[in-house]
Amino acid sequence: MVEKIPKKDRMKVPRQVMPEQKPEDRRKNFQEVPYGLTEEQALIEASRCLECKNIPCVAGCPVEVDIPGFIDLILHRDYAAAARKIKETNSLPAVCGRVCPQEEQCEVVCVLAKKHQPVAIGYLERFVADYEREHKLTRLPEIAPPTGRRVAVVGSGPAGLTVAGDLIKLGHEVTVFEALHKPGGVLVYGIPEFRLPKKIVQAECDFLAEMGVKFKNSTVIGKMDTVDELFEQGYDAIFIGTGAGLPNFMGIPGENLIGIYSANEYLTRSNLMRAFDPDDYDTPIIHGRNVAVLGGGNTAMDSVRTALRLGAENAYIVYRRSEKEMPARIEEIHHAQQEGVQFHMLTAPIKFNGDDQGRVVSMECIKMELGEPDASGRRRPVPIEGSNYTMVVDLVVVAIGNSSNPLVQKTTPGLETNRWGNIVADPETMQTSRKGVYAGGDIVTGGATVILAAGAGKKAARAMHKFLMEEVKK
Repeated sequence: MVEKIPKKDRMKVPRQVMPEQKPEDRRKNFQEVPYGLTEEQALIEASRCLECKNIPCVAGCPVEVDIPGFIDLILHRDYAAAARKIKETNSLPAVCGRVCPQEEQCEVVCVLAKKHQPVAIGYLERFVADYEREHKLTRLPEIAPPTGRRVAVVGSGPAGLTVAGDLIKLGHEVTVFEALHKPGGVLVYGIPEFRLPKKIVQAECDFLAEMGVKFKNSTVIGKMDTVDELFEQGYDAIFIGTGAGLPNFMGIPGENLIGIYSANEYLTRSNLMRAFDPDDYDTPIIHGRNVAVLGGGNTAMDSVRTALRLGAENAYIVYRRSEKEMPARIEEIHHAQQEGVQFHMLTAPIKFNGDDQGRVVSMECIKMELGEPDASGRRRPVPIEGSNYTMVVDLVVVAIGNSSNPLVQKTTPGLETNRWGNIVADPETMQTSRKGVYAGGDIVTGGATVILAAGAGKKAARAMHKFLMEEVKK
């Protein structure tokens, strides 16, 4: 075990900085940007934990990871055991260690954060998950005896994978249905390789498969089979985790010109269909020289950084508020800035202009100023009259949010939805208006984070297990 530093001295230990690719190198490749902590750094970072009695970090974690428990195992240099400790409640530690916004959840409530930088919980989670995988130390958890109950999980994003992982351990038979040709949902089609390598997601899915989860890819529930038909096939409970895959557009003139993508299509072509690798994959995608990405969230950052790597000479973020209001993670904004992305804040497009071939060549914008706060709590952007100007672009990516995938709702009678088309579910049990049907993740909340979707999956799995054991007779 690493000799523990006296508590009064732990606050003096600086938070470790994760090594990463240099900006001038990484903007030309799709390799992962951060390298991960070294073992020495992980031990130093773990030693910063104050071992608080009231464990606020655990309360801040949507999937209830025993954070002090796994950090203590790091200090004992038992990294595989630390990974297994996380997996007791989180089926996707290597994923969450990379893309979970810890700074808004477990780390923001860390006692160290009151006067110093919080413990880098996400960095440590990634370290142990990678160590376990790379050293081939993964071990299957204990699986309960078969219950005879069958569960269908529709969608293999973070919510669906969490439900599958939790229910398979309880002895239920679980089948995950995925519309695309690879499992992972938004983890594979939405998040670029440089932020979350596909092999990481595949390894997490492979581990679930080893536990007994069955995956049926290229299966569109709502078209090939409906929810009612799944019940007819013998499934006792169904979880819907189909996400927010319906892109939103601005509804301004010229939006149908060639060269204007939704972020969903642009990222799916690049990420899942590997348009960034033309030597081995023949996926068509437009390579713009002057690329504008509209929006200020993580999806916008993913899109604009992808455009750079696909050869853009100028890559712009166009956002109608200021940087302070951007919903993207600070780390992602920082990485984009380092890589040379140009930010046009307080700017909104009002029209796209095309050439005689129907291709976008420019974008008319108007400057904005911030007024009173709106329903989101952010100050509402107000146009400045007469501030119009033209930006030369040959590729535009619209990343202003998504709506729920409507397919399952349209083919499931009696499934209640709200005015945005999201499935209505009990916030504690994720039970929908249909008996035996549960839902969680972006299909319920609208676009949110990976860890919140996983947290919804955990709640659903708990309620589904109770339903399966108490109401389904075998």
